[in-house]
Amino acid sequence: MLMTVSGGEHGRTTMTMEDLMRYLMLHFFDEDVLATMDDPATDRELAEWISDVRSSGAQLYGAALQPSSLGRTVRIREDSLLVTDGPFAETKEQVAGIDVLECASIEEAIALAARHPSARSGVLEIRQVID
Repeated sequence: MLMTVSGGEHGRTTMTMEDLMRYLMLHFFDEDVLATMDDPATDRELAEWISDVRSSGAQLYGAALQPSSLGRTVRIREDSLLVTDGPFAETKEQVAGIDVLECASIEEAIALAARHPSARSGVLEIRQVID
């Protein structure tokens, strides 16, 4: 099967599905700062990024997450289930969203991340998915 993928900033080239790799892009933010962010220009820029990346076929999935205070961590220790409220680690930045990207290379995934508005106010971590 052939698929069109990014071949530069906005160009596309045709590759086989076997040539593509999946990458998880984690969005990290200080949740206190994130809760106060209300910028219509950034919202428009984000909507444009989503539209561009989805229409190119590079975004397989993307979503924002509820605050970490609503999350739970789950562990088994000595055959006992331990469920803890909130984030596992006490860090300033928490995972606030995810994207699953399908790209020809890590460089392409980095180029997409660099265009994302979150790169200016948070941290984006990219990891290749092991298939």
